[in-house]
Amino acid sequence: METTERAGLDAFFGKITATFAPSERPSSLLITHLLPERPSFVEAVGKVTQLRAVLPKPKSIHASARREIERAHPCDELSRELFSDPDTAVSYLENRAAGEQLVLLDVGGYFAPALDAICERFSGTILGVVEDTENGHRRYAERDKLPCPVISVARSPLKEPEDFLVGQSVVFSTEALLRQRNDILHGRPALVIGFGKLGSSIARLLHVKGVRVIVYDVNPVRRAQAMSQGFEVARDRDQAIATAGLVLCATGQLSLRGEDFPQLKNGAYVATVTSSEDELELSGLPSGYTRDSAGEHVTCYSTRGHYFYLLNGGEAVNFIHGASVGPFIALVQGELLAGAAKLARGDLDSAMHEVSTADREAIAAAWLHYYNR
Repeated sequence: METTERAGLDAFFGKITATFAPSERPSSLLITHLLPERPSFVEAVGKVTQLRAVLPKPKSIHASARREIERAHPCDELSRELFSDPDTAVSYLENRAAGEQLVLLDVGGYFAPALDAICERFSGTILGVVEDTENGHRRYAERDKLPCPVISVARSPLKEPEDFLVGQSVVFSTEALLRQRNDILHGRPALVIGFGKLGSSIARLLHVKGVRVIVYDVNPVRRAQAMSQGFEVARDRDQAIATAGLVLCATGQLSLRGEDFPQLKNGAYVATVTSSEDELELSGLPSGYTRDSAGEHVTCYSTRGHYFYLLNGGEAVNFIHGASVGPFIALVQGELLAGAAKLARGDLDSAMHEVSTADREAIAAAWLHYYNR
């Protein structure tokens, strides 16, 4: 990141922290992607809260960003297992923030499995969780009862630019990997599984590029939306999988089961917008498939008479090229900071919450001051 760009980002976060910083800062743990621009956000989290540790998402760690952050804050290894076992989760929190008031900043619902145990057994007080993603939103929202407040920014209007641009970056990286193999998008029907904010963005750009796009979503409302926008909607999911030359998984949940992979068209490419553990049941792939490199970030799965290609090992394909959405990511990060400050007051009930419209407008106004010049 250039010095002037970093200065602008730091100035924006300076305005946000001045606007939302609570009178008493709670402690926090931060799960985040460590992309090149991320140190500015981490520094801002450290001004709104007392940041006890950063847990980088394993598949999106930029080495120089991590080195910079480690000069000021501990960076711990993150895995689903760390917070899926209650004993391990509570032990980790005690090690980092024993007896303190604690805000958990999440990306993807990592804290959700052990949240009851954390809230009940932690020696301090869990003030709540701030969740960034739709996948994580679902993990918290689907619970019968929450043991603490959860503020979600996943469905905020300020997140819409990021979602749109992430979809564009997925198409960019997918096309780059195909061209690396002297292949192209054109001539192969593309199946987009999931027509939410990311899936619709992917479908639109593929269509603009002249690719035949087929959409499937389990939600009939979204299938109707796809039709209204001119997309071909699959009546039969299995048939769509069998005829697609490119399958883009954008549900944030399980898109392809183990038994789906043998139905893929020979030579089909598969890419995802999130981690393989969420989108793909690779563990259910029938026995007999071998796995071989077919180029950088491209894996060929083959058995007698059948083969397909998996991009980036099933992880989010756009992270190969940094997954950048430019300064628009700061809108979401500003709302995450506002959410942490809102939890610091300690007056929310144990339910799902959002940042207020007034706070969102203040964040957008500050962002426009620095970036609409």
